Amino acid sequence: MENYNYLNDITEIKNLMNKSSRFISLSGLSGILAGFYALIGAWLAYKTIYFDTSTMGAYRDLIISEAAVIRLLIIATSVLVLSIVTGIVLSISKARKSHENVWNTASKRLVINFMIPLATGGFFIIFLIEKDILGLVAPLTLIFYGLACVNASKYTLGDVRYLGITMIALGLLSTWFLGYGLLFWALGFGGCHILYGSLMYFKYERK
Repeated sequence: MENYNYLNDITEIKNLMNKSSRFISLSGLSGILAGFYALIGAWLAYKTIYFDTSTMGAYRDLIISEAAVIRLLIIATSVLVLSIVTGIVLSISKARKSHENVWNTASKRLVINFMIPLATGGFFIIFLIEKDILGLVAPLTLIFYGLACVNASKYTLGDVRYLGITMIALGLLSTWFLGYGLLFWALGFGGCHILYGSLMYFKYERK
C-alpha cells in the first residue's frame, strides 16, 4: 500500500512538472478547422491562378499579374488570421475547462520558439515575392512552418513535432515539383492539419 502511494505521488509530481514546462491546452479541434480553412483557401487560390484572365502560361511556368498576387496574399493572410484566432479561442476554452492559465511560462516559450522560424521564413518569402520568384513560395511556407512546429514542439504536445516533420518532408518534396506547389500546400496545410488535429482531438480531448 505504501509503495502504491509512492507511485501515485511520483505520477502526480511528473504531471505537475509536465504542466509547468509544456502548454498542453493546445486544441486539436483548432487544427482540424485550420485544415479546412487551408483547403478553402487553396480552392480560392486555384480559381485565382487558373481561371483568372490576368494569368498566362502553362501549368509549370505561369505568369501572374500583380493584382492576382495581391489576391493570393489576401487569401493566405485570411487563412492565417482565421487559423490563429480559432486556435487562440479554442485553446483558451480548453484551458478554462481544465482550470489552467493560458498565458504562462510554457505558452510564452511556445509562442517565441514558434515565431522565430516562422517570422524568418515570412521575411524571406516576402523577398522572393518582391523578386517575382514565386515557384519556391509554396515549398518554403511548408518548410519554415514545419521548422516552427518542430522548434516549438518541446513546449507543447509531442504530436506537433511529427506534424512539423511531415510539413518539412512535403516542402522538400515540393521543391522537386515546383509546378504543383498549390497541391502540396493544400496537402500540407489542409490534409496534415486535419489528420494531426483529429489525432490530437481523439487522443487528448474527446472523453
